[in-house]
Amino acid sequence: MRRHWPLTAAVWLTLASASLAQTAPPPVSVANAVRQDVPIFASGVGTVQAYRSVLVRARVDGTLEKIDFVEGQDVKPGDPIADIDPRPYQAILNQALAKRAADAAQLVNMKLDLARYASLARTNFASKQQLDTQQAMVNQQIATLQGDDAAIAAAALNVQFCHIESPIEGVVGLRLVDIGNLIHASDTAGIVAITQVHPISLVFTLPESEFPRVRAAMLAAGSGPGPLVLAYTSEGGKLLSKGTLLTPSNSIDTTTGTIALKATFDNSDRALWPGQFVAARIQLSVAHNAVSVPANAIQHGPDGLYVFTVTPDHVAHRRDVKTGYEGDGQAVVTQGLVGGEDVIVAGQVRVNDGDKVDPHTREAG
Repeated sequence: MRRHWPLTAAVWLTLASASLAQTAPPPVSVANAVRQDVPIFASGVGTVQAYRSVLVRARVDGTLEKIDFVEGQDVKPGDPIADIDPRPYQAILNQALAKRAADAAQLVNMKLDLARYASLARTNFASKQQLDTQQAMVNQQIATLQGDDAAIAAAALNVQFCHIESPIEGVVGLRLVDIGNLIHASDTAGIVAITQVHPISLVFTLPESEFPRVRAAMLAAGSGPGPLVLAYTSEGGKLLSKGTLLTPSNSIDTTTGTIALKATFDNSDRALWPGQFVAARIQLSVAHNAVSVPANAIQHGPDGLYVFTVTPDHVAHRRDVKTGYEGDGQAVVTQGLVGGEDVIVAGQVRVNDGDKVDPHTREAG
């Protein structure tokens, strides 16, 4: 004979809790569908480039006598970079100066002779041929002095080239040669590279299908600053800097179907560095008074996209929608919402159309 044991209080409590759990509304997070102006961006990848870059090389041969910079130092145009032993070139300059002095003294004497011949020719004590010959000698000596001046200028320039200065503003790189080495103007390695990082450039690519919108954005900007360009870390998480589009490339790469674009950034905080790989986003237009919801509100079903709206009495309703632009965690809804609705952004997996829900968390729309 089967015996029936009475249910204990603990068992009754467990059954009651299970029944209550089955009927309790599922907790969800909601956000408001808002009407606002939404900037429309296109995304690409690119590499930071120095605004200008110079490989400093010697313009004369000689022994590297002095390094006037510290690696990583900021320099401006005219700041000293290095010195080459100038003594051989100074000696050549001194020789050129001495030769000119001798030639100038000779010219003075020739002009005096020319004056004497001119005086004698007036009294027929000198022939016209002698006068013309002396005039030619004076002219030749004047040309010799002009050659001397050119030689002096060339020698002085070589002396000046022994003192190497920075041609641009920028950051000095790693030293490529040490003091005491014999360097030549024909050396390809150079002494040091200088890169300008303030401002700085970014070259990135977009699919060629985006070019008409890029062109339209540039025309809309007119003579003012170009379209806004944002540079993010390579994984696209952190905003590094804001700049403007300078120009697209003059041709589309037919092998990749992309077009390269160049943007300029002030980069006063040096968040960007030459060679850095970044994610780039360019603003192409603005969707005015658009209905915007968090992107995680959009659900994908077999019949298309949908969202769950929540009524003031906490009832969920499925709403089929169509979307346009999606970016920055937001989606523009072009059909299905009018704005002002509460939409579920988390917890949809436990919700069916018409279910009662518990909107315990509200997120920014």
